[in-house]
Amino acid sequence: MTETEESVPTAQKLTFATMTTMVVGSMVGAGVFSLPARFAQQTGVAGALIAWTIAGVGMLMLAFVFQTLAVRKPDLDAGVYAYAKAGFGDYPGFFSAFGYWASACVGTVTYWVLIMSTAGAVIPALGDGDTWLAAVLSTIGTWVFYFFVRKGVREAAVINRIVTIAKVIPILVFVVLCVFALHPRVFADNWSGGSDVGGLFTQVRGTMLVTVFVFLGVEGASVYSRHAKRREDVGRATVLGFLCVFAVFASVTIVSYGIMPYSELADLRQPSMASVLETAYGQWGKVFVSLGLIVSVLGAYLAWTLMAAEVLFVAAKDNDMPRFLKAHNPETDVPGAALLMSTLLVQVMLVVVLFSEDAFGFALDLTSALTLIPFLLAAAYGLKIALLRDGYAGSGRTRDLVIGLLATIYTAFLLVAAGIRFILLALIIYAPATVLFVMTRREQGKRLFSPVELVILAVSIAGAVIGIVALAAGWITI
Repeated sequence: MTETEESVPTAQKLTFATMTTMVVGSMVGAGVFSLPARFAQQTGVAGALIAWTIAGVGMLMLAFVFQTLAVRKPDLDAGVYAYAKAGFGDYPGFFSAFGYWASACVGTVTYWVLIMSTAGAVIPALGDGDTWLAAVLSTIGTWVFYFFVRKGVREAAVINRIVTIAKVIPILVFVVLCVFALHPRVFADNWSGGSDVGGLFTQVRGTMLVTVFVFLGVEGASVYSRHAKRREDVGRATVLGFLCVFAVFASVTIVSYGIMPYSELADLRQPSMASVLETAYGQWGKVFVSLGLIVSVLGAYLAWTLMAAEVLFVAAKDNDMPRFLKAHNPETDVPGAALLMSTLLVQVMLVVVLFSEDAFGFALDLTSALTLIPFLLAAAYGLKIALLRDGYAGSGRTRDLVIGLLATIYTAFLLVAAGIRFILLALIIYAPATVLFVMTRREQGKRLFSPVELVILAVSIAGAVIGIVALAAGWITI
């Protein structure tokens, strides 16, 4: 048992069931309620099936990587961040921690946008969740959650477990009801999607960021590894949680193609699941899904708020973030400074999305883009330890070598699929974060950058400058 694990009270240790629930709770959020329209805007049934196959296999490989690392490297806490640092050094590890944290914060913004868009169907002043009134109400909700979470991780975890069950039920009911209402002719007509969505490769590529977003949280058990009752439960919870959520997400997408023509699906306001069920069963279907969405999103927001704070806190304890982020209340097990910093970034992004052409879509895609570097580094670390036989005294190396290679290829492909626009936007957020890295180094009296780290710094700054110029010139937009 590590020093970190010994410092966590036994009463707060997480069981396999609790961690599995946390993984499912982290993934089942705003994304699933947007799937019908988001997919229909990019692809038909054939492209959707291929996209889910690629995403399913790729993310399963990534889940297996987290499972392997949890067993082979039990001394590493906070999952994504710790793996990047152990494999590639302090600065890449810092980038991974910051990127993962930022993606969690930006991702929670999509929850508020979707809630306000849902209410906007009744209150026009809320629009699609992108009006000033929506921003004000979202701000109030953000700070209410902040003060609630400060009361303690244990209380929040219990509520998250209850909410996870409550939010999965309406999604499963949606799938079953749509199966009975499915029109084979409509489903067949939606097979290719039409000429306006491009070729099959273009269709599949266009959906990749959406699949990344809905699978964010697959690493949730790894983030909370310091709280695990048994280390092997971390990997098992990751894989089981992923498989359950994958089946649900793919089903939500595919059955929707049997309810409405893809062109109508693509034009639905979010949450598009509500309109799909309304088409099949009337107004009550829309109300049913809308209520389920609110429960789902609030639960997911809680889970992601906890994870975002946890990443900053553990990075600070490992001396990879400024010492002020180590502030922690042992009675409630809440990292107060990290929680406050996370809430402040959410607040900033609530204002930024007001200037976006598509607030929900922009926040969703930016969230995915920010998390790709942490995922790529984690996958590459899994591949690295298999190549170097690090931690392999017996069998299993060949299996892990294949899994690590496939996970690395998949996450690299996602970077290509994201496109230059979101890579540049992500770098605009990544580059200024180096200030925190410099603060940390100066606090410890260490050399600021190695030669390799200076190259990484130069690339990130250059990308950020290009991104800012591109935004100013109108070459890219938010």
